[in-house]
Amino acid sequence: MAEVEEANKPLFAGLSDVSISEDIPVEGDIAVPVSSRGTEDEFSTLDEPVKDTILRDLKAVGNKFVHVMYPKKSSALLRDWDLWGPLLLCVTLALLLQGGSADSKDDGGPQFAEVFVIIWFGSVIITLNSKLLGGTISFFQSLCVLGYCILPLTVAMLVCRLVLLLVSSGTAGFIVRLIIVTASFGWSTFASTAFLADSQPANRKALVVYPVFLFYFVIGWMILTFSPSS
Repeated sequence: MAEVEEANKPLFAGLSDVSISEDIPVEGDIAVPVSSRGTEDEFSTLDEPVKDTILRDLKAVGNKFVHVMYPKKSSALLRDWDLWGPLLLCVTLALLLQGGSADSKDDGGPQFAEVFVIIWFGSVIITLNSKLLGGTISFFQSLCVLGYCILPLTVAMLVCRLVLLLVSSGTAGFIVRLIIVTASFGWSTFASTAFLADSQPANRKALVVYPVFLFYFVIGWMILTFSPSS
């Protein structure tokens, strides 16, 4: 009989005996807080025109180009990292390397993809090597620095194409291109190590610089051995 009475008892009947202490607040304030005037006056990128946003980003990319061409002790590339500049340089270099005699018969199809793979895959490998050696720089910061430091080599590729248009691809033209590529290669290596060296342990800096040296050497070799198809 007791079991029947227990079954007929409401499921939540016992909750009526539960009391809540008056010290525990049971009501909340759902009103939206009014922000102070100082907060409202702060600059917000959500309200600015698209033109201003694009110009600001282009200015930031230009400032990083200046830091690469004039390497100095600065954290601009590390603090405000982005991948727009490296992407622009990679596309420009790949386009300039199009139309070479080493391209395939179908109008140099794989050449563009090869440049992309070499640059981005090489940058990732160098970054992983840096992290494994105990570097304090983040993954995307390293990609940013390595990508922006391709700028001297990209400029060298542009100058070399102009040299090939003005001078025949003989000994004199090769010597001029060799000097240009060597100077840009040294510039890229020096600029990248200037930004990356401080983030590495003192006894392992050589292990970090060596892959960077090979990375820019391969790109420089592609530029030096480029010859326009007849």
